[in-house]
Amino acid sequence: MNIQLENKIFSISINTKGAELNSFKNQIVNKEYIWEGNPEFWGKHSPILFPIVGGLKNDSYSYNDKKYNLSRHGFARDFEFEIIEKTDVSVIFSLKENDETLQKYPFHFELQIKYVLTENKLVIIYHIKNNSKAEMPFNIGAHPALSLPKNFTNYSLEFENQEELITHELENNLFSGATRTIALDKANLPLNYSLFEKDALVFKTLESKSVKILDNGNPFLKVNYEDFSSLGIWTIKNAPFICIEPWIGFADDMSSNGNLFDKKNIQILEENSSFEASFSIEIL
Repeated sequence: MNIQLENKIFSISINTKGAELNSFKNQIVNKEYIWEGNPEFWGKHSPILFPIVGGLKNDSYSYNDKKYNLSRHGFARDFEFEIIEKTDVSVIFSLKENDETLQKYPFHFELQIKYVLTENKLVIIYHIKNNSKAEMPFNIGAHPALSLPKNFTNYSLEFENQEELITHELENNLFSGATRTIALDKANLPLNYSLFEKDALVFKTLESKSVKILDNGNPFLKVNYEDFSSLGIWTIKNAPFICIEPWIGFADDMSSNGNLFDKKNIQILEENSSFEASFSIEIL
């Protein structure tokens, strides 16, 4: 079921399955900013990555001497969320543990996703509660695919800061240990599909906390991610979209020991504690 929010100019649509954003549209000029989800390229729009970001070595981990299987990016995107609050311009979705999640992730939790539509910005807030009687490890990440309907090389990314970006290269969804340096030109990165020949660009750390998308040098959209430590950028050859993905967490290294508490950049929530982070998509 799709939930609609709108103001005088913009509308958004969110599917209760995965609490996934599938439309962010300027209603005045009928311009869509979210990828349509054509399965010829990629059949999703903006999945939520929880309780892990990226892949685990052997798609599994150990906890209390027991092995658990957990596929890449976790399971939040696969479940129906409950709506616990709604107004014309905001909605809160909730997912709690169930028999199926406990087979993969033996923790009692609540994941709330709040969408707030302001004048020209969509704010997305993640609130995670640990309801277990033990520490709970987790990652959280976003995966919005932003529509680029023109020739891909028309577009570029402008980072908040002029900096040298180091991308950590993936092999079979794990970090191989190899890195590649990407030099920005006045904070600008022209887009071409060759950048993604080895999968996503993964910046484990970076100074910039926002990225603009430019069409022939003219900025039209900005992703702000101050609360997030890492960033993924991804597309598929010939696909008319770019994913700008704020992450807290990332994939395993090939040398991972399989202990989820030892996973690099894992977050640990104490019993009965909570965590919150937000990012926004801003139309310029």
